[in-house]
Amino acid sequence: MNSPASPELHSPPGEAAARGRLALTVGLLLPVAAGALNVFAFAPFKWWPLQIVALAWLFHGVLARPQTSVRGHFLRGWLYGFGWSAAGVHWLYISMHDYGGMPGWMAALAVGLLALYLGLYAGAATALAGWLRNRWSSSPLLLALFMLPALWTLSEWLRGWVFTGFPWLISGYAHTVGPLAGFAPVGGVYLVGWVAALIAGSLALLWMGLCRKGVAGTGQRIVLPLCAAALLCAGGVALRLVKWTAPQGQPITVRLLQGNIPQEMKFSNDALVSTLGMYEQMISAAPADLIATPETAIPLLPQQLPPDYLERIARFAQLSGSHLALGIPLSDGPQQYANSVLGFGPGVGSALMPYRYDKHHLVPFGEFIPPGFRWFVDLMHIPLGDMTRGAPVQSPMGVKDQWILPNICYEDLFGEEIAGQLRDAYRAGQPQASVLLNLSNIAWFGNSVALPQHLQISQMRTLETGRPMLRATNTGATAVILPGGATSELPPYTRGVLAGQVQGYGGQTPYILLGNKLIVGIALLMLLLAWGRNKAARIRH
Repeated sequence: MNSPASPELHSPPGEAAARGRLALTVGLLLPVAAGALNVFAFAPFKWWPLQIVALAWLFHGVLARPQTSVRGHFLRGWLYGFGWSAAGVHWLYISMHDYGGMPGWMAALAVGLLALYLGLYAGAATALAGWLRNRWSSSPLLLALFMLPALWTLSEWLRGWVFTGFPWLISGYAHTVGPLAGFAPVGGVYLVGWVAALIAGSLALLWMGLCRKGVAGTGQRIVLPLCAAALLCAGGVALRLVKWTAPQGQPITVRLLQGNIPQEMKFSNDALVSTLGMYEQMISAAPADLIATPETAIPLLPQQLPPDYLERIARFAQLSGSHLALGIPLSDGPQQYANSVLGFGPGVGSALMPYRYDKHHLVPFGEFIPPGFRWFVDLMHIPLGDMTRGAPVQSPMGVKDQWILPNICYEDLFGEEIAGQLRDAYRAGQPQASVLLNLSNIAWFGNSVALPQHLQISQMRTLETGRPMLRATNTGATAVILPGGATSELPPYTRGVLAGQVQGYGGQTPYILLGNKLIVGIALLMLLLAWGRNKAARIRH
């Protein structure tokens, strides 16, 4: 007698194929969606727990699927990283299409290719974790708390400097608020990201423990992960109580200008005269110890300006006792352009020998052209598309009792470079900056989340260095960020002046002294310990 056939045997072949295609589609889209959710963990939403929960989901996929191939782990991580990056930096489409003149399909393709490239780092982390797990026969505990957080952190660190780096929206930036912010002055944004990955690994272990039946090993499966996550959060809260830096000198008065010049008009001949007049009027409206304009607020080279324009500004600074940080492009020769800050002060010789800072970390395709990509940049209409770099270490600008260290736009994305300038000055016995100053123009990205995201990046720099950050921007976010985290800012897309008083800070945070060496060392040590533990276990057996 024949046994009853299962329902699957009666299913038409087409129906089974459709179910297979549906499962494949869900399997591909779910990592993309989980990665895309990360955008809500960052400014302006700041739902920081989402970053940890989403990463725990990714880690759980590695923990719970030991049979999955290395290629499968790579694909899952790659799609997760793609979703994260595509949702987080979609605003690049605006700069390339709306303002750069690139065809819409090509701009969308460029954003997609960038997101696919950035996703490779996440894919490499999960793939290597899966490969090492099989090679070392690692336990879930070692994989979740030692290997995955270390590999994730190293992948983000690599993303921060390979091909000049693009660490926008790496994990740690989600935690400028919340309990993990206290780790920033110890090891910077990458240490914050590693701690978040540790908590994510703990949650992934907890998830596995709750899914298992039986009571054996309950402590290791459930209690240990909960305690680890709680202790890490408590440690971050405790570190917030440590005062790594202290007030230095007398406070200074500041006026930060926000011109709100539409990007499509910034380089228009019809708007240049009104732009020059507006900024001169805003500068000379009132004195202050420091007056700062946005990046390239003056969009012409000095030799292209009216003959006495800079002289009038310098004269105002001298007569009013003000210091002026002016965003302006400079040229030192044919086809040699720098994105610069000129500083004028009350000194008699300031007009003849102004302070100068040249942008060092340039934006690929916007400020320098990678080899072989001239055709790509020619599709966009961006003035001064290929610039010269400033020196890696440049002196700060003296303003009364304070020393002001400028950085321009994209540069404050690289905390290790800002910390490196402070560290080099400290070791050389030179004046060390007590206030950071960012001059930006991100009108290129329209009314998008790029503005609050960039503000959050600056907030991380204040946490890492224990110094205030002043931001003078074209359309936002013009702000004063204090070391404790308090922020005052102008409404975006308005013309105005943010005036206030700022206290400079001196002293060294561990991150200033060690930079990224600490977190890279910790990550490598975790991998070494995991290897040693697995080797010892093999010897015993």
